[in-house]
Parts: sequence; structure tokens; C-alpha cells
Amino acid sequence: MVGIALTYTTIGIDAQQISVECDGTSALFQVNIVGMASSSVKESKDRVFAAIKNAGYDTAPKRYTINLAPADIKKDSAALDLPIAIAVLQSNRILKINDYRKVGIIGELSLDGNVRPVLGVLPIAIAAKKDNIDTLIVPFENAEEAAIIDGLNVIPVTSLRECADWLSGQIKIDPATVDRDKIFQVLNDFPLDMHDVKGQFQVKRALEVAAAGGHNLLMIGPPGSGKTMLARRVPTILPELNLDEALEATKIHSVAGMSKHFRNGILTTRPFRSPHHTISDVALIGGGAFPKPGEVSLSHRGVLFLDELPEFKRAVLEVLRQPLEDGVVTISRAATSLTFPAEFMLIASMNPCPCGYHGANIPNHHCNCEWGAINRYRSRVSGPLLDRIDIHVEVPTVTYADLASLPTGDKSADIRARVNKARAIQRERFAEAGIYNNAQMNSKLLRKYCILDKASHALLQNAIDKMGYSARVFDRILKVARTIADLEGLKEICSEHISEAIQYRTLDRKYWN
Repeated sequence: MVGIALTYTTIGIDAQQISVECDGTSALFQVNIVGMASSSVKESKDRVFAAIKNAGYDTAPKRYTINLAPADIKKDSAALDLPIAIAVLQSNRILKINDYRKVGIIGELSLDGNVRPVLGVLPIAIAAKKDNIDTLIVPFENAEEAAIIDGLNVIPVTSLRECADWLSGQIKIDPATVDRDKIFQVLNDFPLDMHDVKGQFQVKRALEVAAAGGHNLLMIGPPGSGKTMLARRVPTILPELNLDEALEATKIHSVAGMSKHFRNGILTTRPFRSPHHTISDVALIGGGAFPKPGEVSLSHRGVLFLDELPEFKRAVLEVLRQPLEDGVVTISRAATSLTFPAEFMLIASMNPCPCGYHGANIPNHHCNCEWGAINRYRSRVSGPLLDRIDIHVEVPTVTYADLASLPTGDKSADIRARVNKARAIQRERFAEAGIYNNAQMNSKLLRKYCILDKASHALLQNAIDKMGYSARVFDRILKVARTIADLEGLKEICSEHISEAIQYRTLDRKYWN
């Protein structure tokens, strides 16, 4: 008798249905796993049969052939343990499933027959719903994550015996449920607030513009001026995650094994990633023998903060250029090519020189860096990468008057309200274009929505001629000006908006000439 069970394996951030088929013939005990299984899957045979024995099942010593179909897809997941065990039990007539086509099974087995949690449960649940699977059997620890998907009967199990007894109808297990409305009531539950930052009103304004249009931003200033403090508060002024965005972002974290840290297994706030400057290009962009998402994908729909930007390796920074431009990361291997989403807001910070105090005018902190050292330090950040950062803003030293005063300025909730209004204008504007913010505008949309009057044309032409900006910077200025106009609720871009947008590029010449 052939035993069959349906399961899933993750490929990138999506899941593919796998049919596990087991056939046993009378012969000496032997187990062969075929169907393009990785070495880690093939090694699972000893674990699976030990789990079957220790769960109390007596299987006949046969020559078992286990096929994982389709055979042209590489399988590399411990989540195949439980469906393999169920297929083996079926082939020995110990267990019978009435309609295996409606039941998906995932889970890793321990030697004693207990079920361990696995990675990638959310994309598996999404794929199961799409494939019209009625029931998904998952490890108990993964149940809440899978139950986020509406219309899917999620059965949490703790052991192989419990799974088999439920499939045979001997026991009842209540399906896992989550209250999605209650989960998203904590959307804006942040321990940080922009109101905590004293002074730095110009920088706060630049961050508000960046958040409203989805623009990348670079902060330049001496140590202790508040760059990191400001960056960590950017998620508090970004628009709230909707359910589709939350699922999209959580899928990536689920595949990377990070969803267990989230409340109810799903992201309720925009991700904020801050990798150390010693990170490798593979860790940042993603990859590996079996490609996994990197930091840029884990920042999808959120913020990627690169502190001390020039300290990152040049090769690491250069790999950012494609995701910043395209919003995706494509990783090619000999056997496959995978695309990970990477639509994130880049916030970067750096010092003006190696010691950090060039031009700061701080007592007892005089810059003694030679110009050669300063130029080498600044040249670590390439021109093409700077062109892709829409806003450059200087972060001055905080004065004693600011430090001694009570917190001033708008709270994050007030700034977020203005950002939401600007984003609402952009969503309506780009409803048919398939984008959702000004930073994503292409040349065609720029010509349509960034029409300038004569005064604005003259102002922009003067800036381009004197500063020698590239064509890409010209587009960036228009996008930022469009966002500033949206924050004021204006349909037309005025010269004041162009002037402010140009101001956010003046550091190009101050620090890189």
C-alpha cells in the first residue's frame, strides 16, 4: 500500500506544495528518500523511524521508498519529518486518511516522537489557503502564526501520536484562533517618541518629509548630536501597517526564523533593522547555498538604519544600489533564481570626519584630521550611492539651552497624522500606477505630477548649473518637492517647496567637494 501525505516547502519567501509518497516492500529494512531531497532531508530517515518507534507504533521491517514530488524542486526543510512519518504509517495500514488532498501537514520530529516548531509557517499557510487546503496541521508553537490566515482550519499538535490520533478521528483538537482586530489595536504601541528628542527641529522636519514620501535620508553630524536617537524614532512617525503589508513583511521574517519574537506571530509595527558595520554583503543583501533573505529584505515595509555609514565595507554598500533603485533583490544560483522584496526606507548616519568633530565648534573637541584623511573617509561613500539618497541633512550639536529645557516639539502621533494625510494623497494619486509613495515615481509620473511654474524652473536651473547635480539628483529634488507640497495639501509645487528640497542636497557639495 502506498501512503500519501501533503506538505509544503519554502522556496524564497513562498511555499510550494509537496506530495510525500511512501511505498514499502517485503525485504530487509532499508529507507531511500528520492525526489531531489537535500542531504539534511535524507538524514531525517533515522530521526523519523526513531520517532515512529518511540511514539508506540510497530512498523514492519521493509524496504521503504519515500518520494517527494514534484521531483524537480529542491527540498531542504525539517518540516517534512511529520508528513513522512504519517505516510509511513499509512503504508503500513496503521493509519488511514479519508481525504489526504484536503489536509496539509508540517512539523519537525524529535527522537521521542514530539513535534518541534519549524520556519516559514506563514507563507506555508498562505499557499495552503491558495491551494484550497481545508486543514493545516502545524506544531503547537506555530499555530498562532498560521491562524492569522482567515478561512484555514489550523490544528496544533505536540506529538506524532496526537497528529495520528486526530487524523484517525480518535481525538478532537480545537482549531487555533487569533483575534486579528485585537492584534492590530497595538499598532502604535511604541516605547519611543519623537517628542523625547530635544531641539533638532530642522532634522525632525527632514525626517517628517522623508516619512511622508518614503524618501531615503542621510544624517551627518558629530558624535552625540542625536543621529541614532532620531533614527530609532522614525518607525513611530511612519503610517500604520495594514494587514496585507503586515503579512508580506511577516512572511520574510517567518522564513528567516524571526516571527517567534512577534506578538501573536505577526508584525504589528514597521520593521526597524540596524546591522553592525561589520556585516557581510551576503548578510545584508541575502543569499547562501539555499538563499535566505538578508537585512534589506527583513527591512521590507520598514526602516534600514546604517549607523556610521563610511565604516561599512565598500562592497557591502555598493550592493545596496540595486534594491534602492528597484525595491527587490534577485539572487541567482546555478539551480535557481529567487527574488526577495526589499522596499525599505534607508536612514543612514555618519560623522563629518574620522574623529567626528570637523566644523563642530565644540570646546575641548577640536578636529585635527588632515584633509587627506577627511577626503578618504568621505570617499568611502560612493557618488552613485549618495545620488540614491534623496535627503541629506546636517545634525548640529545640541545646545545647553535645548538640553536643559523640557521636551519640545510635536509628538510622534501628531507627526504621523500629517504623514498619513500626505500618504493618503499619494495613494489616491497613484491608485492606477501600482505604487504608493512619491519616492517610487518614474520619469513618466514625474512629468505628470511635478509641473513647475517659471519661478520654480529658474530656481532649480540655477541650482543645477551651479552645483552640477546629476540627472538622478534632479529627479530626487522633484520627488522631495512633491512630498513637501503634499504635506501642505497643495496640488501645485511652488518655489518654496523647490527651495526646501534643494536645501536637502546642499551637503553634496559641502562634504564631497
